[in-house]
Amino acid sequence: MTKKGVALSIENPTGEPPFRNRELPLPERVADLLGRLTAAEKIALLHQWQPAVPRLGLGAFRTGTEALHGVAWLGRATVFPQPIGLASTWNPDLVRAVGDATGTEVRGFHHKDPVAHGLNVWAPVVNPLRDPRWGRNEEGYSEDPLLTSVMGTAYAAGLRGDHPVYLKTAPTLKHFLGYNHETDRCTTSSVLRARVLHEYEFPCFRGPVAAGAAVAVMPSYNLVNGRPAHLTPYLDDHLRSWTDSEIAVISDAWAPSNVAGLQAYHDDDVAGHAAMLRAGLDSFTDHDADPATTIANVTEALERGLITEEHVDRAVTRLLTLRARLGELDPPELNPYASITEDVIDAPEHRALALEAARQSIVLLKNDGLLPLDPSDNGKIAVIGAHAGTVFEDWYCGTLPYAVTPLEGITRLHSGETTFAEGVDRISLTTGNGRFLAFSPEGRAVLEDHWSDASAFDLFEWGQDVVTLRSVLTGRYVASTRDGELVMERTMPGGWDVMELFELVPLGGDTCLLRNTVLNQYVAAHGDGIRFVDARGEAARWRLEVDRSGLAQAIAHAAAADVAIVVAGNDPHVNGRETQDRADLDLPPRQAELIRAVRQVNPRTVLVVVSSYPYALVHENEHVPAILWSSHGGQELGRALAEVLSGEVSPSGRLTQTWYRGVESLPDLFDYDIIKSRGTYLYFEGDPLYEFGHGLSYTTFSYGPLTVSAASVWQREEFEVSVEVTNAGDRPGAEVVQLYGTQRESRVVQPLRKLLAFHRVRLEPGESRVVRFPLRGRDFWHWDVVSGRPVVETSVHGLWVGTSTVRRSRGEVLVIGEGIALRGPVVRPEDFDDCSGVTLVDETRERGTAVESTEAGGWVLLGDARIGENVVRCTARVAGRAGEVVVRIGDHARGRLLCTFTVPEDSDPHSWHEINTPVDSELGAHDLFVVFTAPGMRLARLEFTVNRQCERSHLRR
Repeated sequence: MTKKGVALSIENPTGEPPFRNRELPLPERVADLLGRLTAAEKIALLHQWQPAVPRLGLGAFRTGTEALHGVAWLGRATVFPQPIGLASTWNPDLVRAVGDATGTEVRGFHHKDPVAHGLNVWAPVVNPLRDPRWGRNEEGYSEDPLLTSVMGTAYAAGLRGDHPVYLKTAPTLKHFLGYNHETDRCTTSSVLRARVLHEYEFPCFRGPVAAGAAVAVMPSYNLVNGRPAHLTPYLDDHLRSWTDSEIAVISDAWAPSNVAGLQAYHDDDVAGHAAMLRAGLDSFTDHDADPATTIANVTEALERGLITEEHVDRAVTRLLTLRARLGELDPPELNPYASITEDVIDAPEHRALALEAARQSIVLLKNDGLLPLDPSDNGKIAVIGAHAGTVFEDWYCGTLPYAVTPLEGITRLHSGETTFAEGVDRISLTTGNGRFLAFSPEGRAVLEDHWSDASAFDLFEWGQDVVTLRSVLTGRYVASTRDGELVMERTMPGGWDVMELFELVPLGGDTCLLRNTVLNQYVAAHGDGIRFVDARGEAARWRLEVDRSGLAQAIAHAAAADVAIVVAGNDPHVNGRETQDRADLDLPPRQAELIRAVRQVNPRTVLVVVSSYPYALVHENEHVPAILWSSHGGQELGRALAEVLSGEVSPSGRLTQTWYRGVESLPDLFDYDIIKSRGTYLYFEGDPLYEFGHGLSYTTFSYGPLTVSAASVWQREEFEVSVEVTNAGDRPGAEVVQLYGTQRESRVVQPLRKLLAFHRVRLEPGESRVVRFPLRGRDFWHWDVVSGRPVVETSVHGLWVGTSTVRRSRGEVLVIGEGIALRGPVVRPEDFDDCSGVTLVDETRERGTAVESTEAGGWVLLGDARIGENVVRCTARVAGRAGEVVVRIGDHARGRLLCTFTVPEDSDPHSWHEINTPVDSELGAHDLFVVFTAPGMRLARLEFTVNRQCERSHLRR
């Protein structure tokens, strides 16, 4: 406890303050340190850039080193495959090793600059990949909560280290909660009903937290059920209940200002900051390195009585605990991580690990026997595509210490001739009077009278009308500055605002306008100068001339080769990234055209897709004999890819997402209710292009019968599922044995298939191994909305194992659990079984969830509600727009009327009214339909009142 910044602890006889005493329990040490801080010092510690407190020997501290797949933004560092690629290994031990190497390099950077290069790392991202259109798909692991939890725990455990006292780094899980879209991400609400919340979202975060791997969490930008995620009561009610350790909650960048800004949820920033502290936020990442706004807002919140000093103390305690666990309060010689220097960055063993991670992440999607290629074959290979000669970076990528491109990897391994065609058009742009757009040696745009290499550009088309232009002379990309200059600076598009993105606006024939898509301005030519203009009518009319056809070049190379390898995919800075979702699942049209043309002239065509997300490769799957996929695989992508193509390594990656046949297979981007929308592999009823868990090998694995150790188990009992797996081929290889299940009978809709366990096993030719999966009856739980807890229903569960969700060996087990209770007498509409025309919203600004109608006739179904003969009255808690709330039995339109509530008009959606109405009761359990006659009506609770006198009379009889 503290009082007005005065320590209540007693000094050691040695004169050392108690917070330096390593013999004391950590909470006592932190409490002593807290008591020595003044109120102003404590408030200053709430900002991302925490100042030093020299009088206590406390150094400066900064949260927020990016370490998603290697250390980002700090300079040259080992770059591993993107997280979606790491997860495709289905190898938690490997992912943990990558996290460990990354954490070691974080320590190396910290040694170089202890203030700027902090030890609180913002990784991993454990949002489940519900929709592959999400712009940040590359940052997550899987659409499955179990696989996401396992991989997130593994990576966080590596970052954390395995020392019993000290943390190597302090991993922070991102982003809590319901964050799987970029479109209007700061102002849209993710609607998460209880089952989706507990069965799909929470497990991804709970695993790493409960395992002690993650020590901090970052809330998401979006709202959840109408309330900003930075204010959600789930932080304290759920997140912090999953562990006995302190969990620091650290805001996303500039998110604190959104609460009273973009989200307009509170009247001013003072109220917003106070609400965040009350909800359990500990650190404000706002206004970059300037803490003044945070300090002023928290200080005024205290003065206005919106928070107490206890709220500040609680947050500072968590932050100091995190810092203490990193070793700040102890001599560095006691902490084994403190001796790590910058020599570890890009260490040889990290390079080897990057190569192995890239190898295991590659997925063989299709193979008609063309692969593997024989590296000793002297035939000619044509390598084609813009992705063949480039290793792409992404927004959270480190600076590549080196890069092995697919072209380089293939050339090194192939003993015959290798040719290369990038497959992009080379163009020039001229004004109406015949002057060429060119660039000076300093990289500034000019107009020239004659063509030269300075006026030649390679044109890359990325789909959605987006193109980039690369100078043939310099290899740099044309870009705009914020001041409206046309320049060339980067060797690859990048930055937060990707200023290299343009649209060629067609005017007919070979004439077009050139528009920068970020500025939404057009390039104009006046005299000898180039400038940007807002008005389309003032823009220059450019004549686009193709000096060299990329398609023709690719066809020529492919026709002359024995094998053609087309490498296609996305640029992570262009097609889907933070702040930008994808509109569809299609390859860029120009890339699809290139693949078709190459395949037409060379039947022995291999397609390699390097991307951050799935594509709808329907035509390619039908016509191309072999297809491989890799995420952007880091510095060793090319070497790993060549080893797989040549058969030196047998592919062993497996998909962690469903690959659909088209965007029409997906629900609305903002629809988070995977149960109702039949989303993800768990509920999808269609025919996917490549199913969850899919991945082929160069060898063949056979499965014996599935053995279940017990025909039936009680929910607290353990049992085992096992299967013998044999490498029946002539090559060594790794198989990912996947165990799935489905509940055959339930009161509620259950997944069609659900991953229960998996195990990666490497087998030599002819080798067999029994893979065992220990399970418990309570592993078959689902969230019961009636009792508000996980329950196991009594039901038979179908079980199967295979190389994906496709069944190979089958079995079953009867799990003996419990029945589901009936609803009542208090019923919360948010716990509906089905709905239409409604959404979930905040009941109050701090707590609770209610239903709001979005259209007249909107309804919710509340199944198995108990209505007894002694029920005489029902009370509704209502708010919002005027109208009627109608409760029916059996059907929302024609069911028997139970009661009706007339709701008065109230402009404040948080002003609640209790309305009573008589009930014409009917015995038994019924499906209640609650129907709203107008949009904007809110309902938080129904409570049925029993006539106690009649009930007592009945009991006496």
